[in-house]
Amino acid sequence: MSEQKFKLVRIPTLKTVADFRLHAASLGVAFPCDDEIQAAATSPLAKPVENVQINGKTIGNRFAIHPMEGWDGTRTGGLTEEVLRRWVRFGQSGAKLICGGEAMAVRPDGRANPNQLIITEENKADLIKLRETLVAAHLEAFGKTDDLVIGFQLTHSGRFCRPNDKRWESRVAYRHPILDKKFNVTSDDQVWTDAEIKELIQCYVRAAQIAADCGADFVDIKHCHGYLLHEFLSARSRPGDYGGSFANRTRILREIVQGIRASGNKIEIGVRLSAFDFVPFKPDPTRAEPGKLGPGIPEEFSLPYDYGFGTNPNNPLEYDLTEPIQFIQLCGDLGIKILNLSAGSPYYNPHIQRPAAYPPSDGYQPAHDPLIDVARQLDVVRQLKKKAPANMILVGTAYSYLQEYLPQVAQAAVRDKWVDMIGLGRMVLSYPNLPAETLDKGAMMPKLICRTFSDCTTAPRNGMISGCYPLDKYYAAKPEAKKLKEIKRAIGA
Repeated sequence: MSEQKFKLVRIPTLKTVADFRLHAASLGVAFPCDDEIQAAATSPLAKPVENVQINGKTIGNRFAIHPMEGWDGTRTGGLTEEVLRRWVRFGQSGAKLICGGEAMAVRPDGRANPNQLIITEENKADLIKLRETLVAAHLEAFGKTDDLVIGFQLTHSGRFCRPNDKRWESRVAYRHPILDKKFNVTSDDQVWTDAEIKELIQCYVRAAQIAADCGADFVDIKHCHGYLLHEFLSARSRPGDYGGSFANRTRILREIVQGIRASGNKIEIGVRLSAFDFVPFKPDPTRAEPGKLGPGIPEEFSLPYDYGFGTNPNNPLEYDLTEPIQFIQLCGDLGIKILNLSAGSPYYNPHIQRPAAYPPSDGYQPAHDPLIDVARQLDVVRQLKKKAPANMILVGTAYSYLQEYLPQVAQAAVRDKWVDMIGLGRMVLSYPNLPAETLDKGAMMPKLICRTFSDCTTAPRNGMISGCYPLDKYYAAKPEAKKLKEIKRAIGA
């Protein structure tokens, strides 16, 4: 990675598709991009996903909404006004795949924050209401729901557990030479034993049954962003049944799926996967400006680096898709029909996971143009799609940074078979009905486009609920908005 200072070209300054293409070419990156936004009559994004049915349904278009944590449930993992509002907006969006909706902890100690939803019997009535509210909003807006597919994402946060008000209560798959120092893992007692993993698997099996009882079409078994099951994929140094070989590192997924099926639960299954990882990053203290974080640089590491999944062990600033391809093939063997692909972790290398022009408060300034990181994710999905079974849906990530040119790239990527569906996360916090508007009108509303200000990350990193404070009036009116401005001013974001 170059240490030369660069001038960030912000997407809104690129006034035409030709300007956008020229800028991408100047960075040495390439991806498909159409000349204009196509309305539903001709858009590839409007076509149903006909090669796969989920719970007997054909997904009605090519837009998906990623699962997002709002840090805004009750302390017992139930619903609040903010959670319901977010899911109403998901229903109104026009997206036909709700790809997990919300990260739901399979047990209380697995929460990433004290207000995360928990998928337990005690919260079943709330979760039924959550799904029904989304369905009702979609029906009112679009007149039908037989092509709408809704999943619940099941998770344990592992290294990033924060179920109470303390900073971290980490439980890890293995000891990590860099992340242990960053996230206060100090004892081998924080490493899961094989017996504890067996108990955890049963929590996933019970959570999947609750999801089925609530009417979810599928469950998403979360394997991304440094959370527990993602961490098991790189547990090469771990002894026992759940570490070392690829077969052992993927055993937990196999046993969860086998447990769900053995219970008689026929719910469909998906996975959200960080398809590759890099070494953790940090702000460069030598290039920090007054009141401003330094650009991202890698933490010091030793070779070979054996602590990443999809990571080149001889250069952990590059990906290696050997094991991700094996993982996709395993998912196919297990009957997993939806694979939602992401990368890295928002906790230790957010630039490869969620490219942004403005850093969150615990992040760092871009060291290069974020469009490079977007292109990397798009191309990795392209490569993996070539290896995926024909009856598996691949959902892509990192489109929000494209801003004005998101629909043009998305529709071209689907047409050119780089990806099956376009996943949207932070973009739908600012612009929830982007899918419907682009398909109905062939145009976007610039004032609602996510500009990657990262407030939706900075807020929860500082104990506040997540939302789009700059562009959503609901959050802009909250007292947290003022506090957020003060935090961002302090870091020069």
